[in-house]
Amino acid sequence: HTVFELKNDDLYHQLHQVLEYTDEPFADSSGLAVNILSMYTRKKSTVALSGDGADEIFSGYNKHMAEFLVRENSFKSKLVSAGRPLWKVLPKSRNSKIGNLNRQLLRYADGLKKGNSERYWDWAGILKDQQAADFIKKVNPIQFKEDKKNILSPSLSCSDFNGVLFQDVNQVLVSDMLTKVDLNSMNNSLEVRVPFLDHNVVEFAFQIPEEFKIQKGIKKKILQETFKNDLPEELFKRPKHGFEVPLLKWFRGDFENEIKSNYLNKDFIIEQNLFNWQNISDLIKKLHSKNPEDSAASIWAFIVFQHWWKKWYC
Repeated sequence: HTVFELKNDDLYHQLHQVLEYTDEPFADSSGLAVNILSMYTRKKSTVALSGDGADEIFSGYNKHMAEFLVRENSFKSKLVSAGRPLWKVLPKSRNSKIGNLNRQLLRYADGLKKGNSERYWDWAGILKDQQAADFIKKVNPIQFKEDKKNILSPSLSCSDFNGVLFQDVNQVLVSDMLTKVDLNSMNNSLEVRVPFLDHNVVEFAFQIPEEFKIQKGIKKKILQETFKNDLPEELFKRPKHGFEVPLLKWFRGDFENEIKSNYLNKDFIIEQNLFNWQNISDLIKKLHSKNPEDSAASIWAFIVFQHWWKKWYC
């Protein structure tokens, strides 16, 4: 395999290019990393293979392990639930191991109190429904409730764990993962193919019982067993690592002035008349607090939308 050194500045300099290329609001910030990976890959090849889909059909995400433990009604779940008052007050941030652990523990504890569908919805999003609604001036709660009902599959209510994966395929994979890779690979004239999404593989995967996919402490079990002798040990044993980019660092540093003077400028927000300025202001303050939680991800979503709005409506 090919290794290249990626610096923070390399990603940051791609930010405006990705915003400009995206023809509709798309707020998955890992698209920045996919864009630069596609750029480097295109120097070597015009076609690349991607592992997209493997996590969704074979249980590869942390949220899958969390859902598995909830359904097991494990002792660990009871401990996390009992510790909820502590997780609620501790600082939470994706930018530190302890802060991220606190964030995950609180989300897990909150999820224990909900049914399968509501828990999935909360864990798939950044904000809870009311938090998101508070940013928007005009909300149609009836329409939102109907849209949410149409998005969530009845399969989530069944005991079969494949129902969770089926929802991921229909919602996360199609609307986020594949869209992200397609946008940013084509931006670099790179064709990406996804062998795990061959229809024969997908159909086979959904016939496999959950115990072949996920067990305590083991995700994508059948894939690990299948390929452990084919992969170099340093890759096989490497911990799962997402494509997260350092939004919090950027928004507290080089990009801070542009956020305040351009995308989330008070006068523009008030004139635009779409969002509640006080909530936006509170979000910016949270970004700079000792407990930023997921504020950087929310601000990135606003930046993406505002860039699109200014491009087509101003």
